[in-house]
Amino acid sequence: MAEIDQFSATAITGEPVSLGAYAGQVRLIVNTASKCGFTPQYTGLEALHEEFGPRGLAVLGFPCNQFGGQEPGDAAEIANFCALTYDVAFPMFAKVEVNGPGTHPLFAYLKHAAKGLLGSEAIKWNFTKFLVDRSGAVVARFAPTTKPEALRADIERLLQAR
Repeated sequence: MAEIDQFSATAITGEPVSLGAYAGQVRLIVNTASKCGFTPQYTGLEALHEEFGPRGLAVLGFPCNQFGGQEPGDAAEIANFCALTYDVAFPMFAKVEVNGPGTHPLFAYLKHAAKGLLGSEAIKWNFTKFLVDRSGAVVARFAPTTKPEALRADIERLLQAR
């Protein structure tokens, strides 16, 4: 079992979820927010989910309120916003912290495995993306400004690798 598969998180509906449930899949893990300039990226994330999900991509959204208070709602409000505004069908999780002493263990692991600019582990803003291969290795980190559609070739390559 890959190290990443040993983490768990709370689904936006409140149930605990083991990341081991996604073992063997390519994973795109994103910290999200509903009131951010990058929020329209939900459309691109959902498009990736629809196109590549049947072939083994799991897009996993983790709302975060640490950047400008851009995710102020509770779980029900976030779930409703995502479903009604962007028709999000990929798994969403409960709000997490991605920086500081309350950092969710999954994000501590991701940040260490794929550092940002100049070797920084800190996440700079909402919609930072981490791409994980089928074996559970973190292979890339993408800035919030990187649009989901720009990840298609990387995802395709990982889906074809066995």
